[in-house]
Amino acid sequence: MKITTGSKDFDEFLEGGYEIDVITTLYGPGASGKTNLCLIAVAEQAARGKKIIYMDTEGGFSIERLNQLTAGNINPLMKNIFLLKATTFSEQRQAFSKLIEIVKKTKDLGLIVIDSLVMLYRLDLGESVTEGDNLKAKMLNNSLSIQMRILNEICRKREIPIIITDQVYSEFLSKEDFEAGKEKKVAMVGGDIIKYWSKCIIELKNLGEGKRIATIKKHRSLPEKNLAFYINDEGLTKEKKFKIF
Repeated sequence: MKITTGSKDFDEFLEGGYEIDVITTLYGPGASGKTNLCLIAVAEQAARGKKIIYMDTEGGFSIERLNQLTAGNINPLMKNIFLLKATTFSEQRQAFSKLIEIVKKTKDLGLIVIDSLVMLYRLDLGESVTEGDNLKAKMLNNSLSIQMRILNEICRKREIPIIITDQVYSEFLSKEDFEAGKEKKVAMVGGDIIKYWSKCIIELKNLGEGKRIATIKKHRSLPEKNLAFYINDEGLTKEKKFKIF
């Protein structure tokens, strides 16, 4: 019921890999490793002869990185990857229609990646808040919910693992909390919509000097735990001596 993440260390961390019938969300700030984890999984599934749908909304899809991960063998594997691109949230909705068509027609579909699901939504939502357009904000939230529901139906009925990436923002501090010296909390963009539909949620942080940390925040069978790791040409390796405190 799981697929390999493409990394022995990350497989061990998740006790087998990504579950095939759930949505896995990777969230964190820029340069925390979200896209790299996606590409590592893509390279592995493509090498196994599986088909992959990759929706790119941030321009992070890199053939050069995939070539590194496959030891220079990406060209013959590209036929296994359906790449969908979107530069506006409207285009993202259209890309979802194409995604559904591909799912219906494609055999041996081993993975779907949406990187990221929320960036274009976040831009439109910011405009609606600035303009005071509550109706537009409601429509955007409804559209995001529909996209998550579509993904949930695909992974549950067809048992296709789905990875989405999400961004973060700092929550607003009240004057009282600021004066009390409380730190701003980091929250996921999309909030409860993403949390509700995702059965596995992993937070990623960049600790500097090439070191990252992954923390399981939600899982059907695993407790909250951490993995410190480095990203390298071959994928990633864990930091064996890392301590949080």
